[in-house]
Amino acid sequence: MFTADARLQQQLAPHMQRVLVVDPQPAATKLLADLLRSISSAQIMTAASDQKAMQLCQTMDPQIIFIEHSGPGLDGARLARAIRRSEFNCRKVPILMVTGEATAQAILGARDAGVHEFLRKPFTIKDLLKRLEAVALKPRDWVEAVHYVGPDRRRFNSGDYAGPRKRKSDARKTPDQARVLQALKIVRAAAGSLDSDWHQARRALLAQVQDLQKAAVAVGDMKLMDAAVALGRQLPADGGVDRVALNGAINTLLTFMPREEAAAAKAA
Repeated sequence: MFTADARLQQQLAPHMQRVLVVDPQPAATKLLADLLRSISSAQIMTAASDQKAMQLCQTMDPQIIFIEHSGPGLDGARLARAIRRSEFNCRKVPILMVTGEATAQAILGARDAGVHEFLRKPFTIKDLLKRLEAVALKPRDWVEAVHYVGPDRRRFNSGDYAGPRKRKSDARKTPDQARVLQALKIVRAAAGSLDSDWHQARRALLAQVQDLQKAAVAVGDMKLMDAAVALGRQLPADGGVDRVALNGAINTLLTFMPREEAAAAKAA
């Protein structure tokens, strides 16, 4: 077991050179920091509040972030969402929520805020290693939508899951077809948020343009490729957007939505 743990620690080390621990309780912060230092010679920075954590995210660029669920001056879920929707280089890094309040509401809230893993107190070094292994060595697909930004929620707290998918649509489609469908659904949702949340809607659309181009190559659909490229052209970096042309490009892309999905959306 020691040999296995030593090998795992060696694999983890490059992924945790800079670690941010956000917790208003000094004793809890010290305990976690000590455990992390026993795994790797990481640079560990600490913050006791949302505001300080956001400052450190910008200046420190952490590779892994631990966030206490709640406390004075701290709302862990709110902080996770802010990081995910920020422009920080670390916006996609693993976030682990730590708390002794392991209620269903807390767990679901963490998942929906874009947290990678949930670590219950009290925890052992083995519990910590298991979570670190899941986030650092078993990467998950990234979802860049409008109302959700973060890792694929279907693998929350189960990085070692290798069984069948749980959604009915997963069983009927190949991985590439499922990828196309998810991207088109996000495009549709983003189109409805262009006025209310332009920044995230644009970012979500650009992410789907990239995903759809890759998926189009995989499924051999060059018409889908052309439609995705056309949408990308309507989202210039300088912000000079022609909304009529943008809406037209979105509508063209949405014609690739399977009929049953499009019909269900109209009926909803």
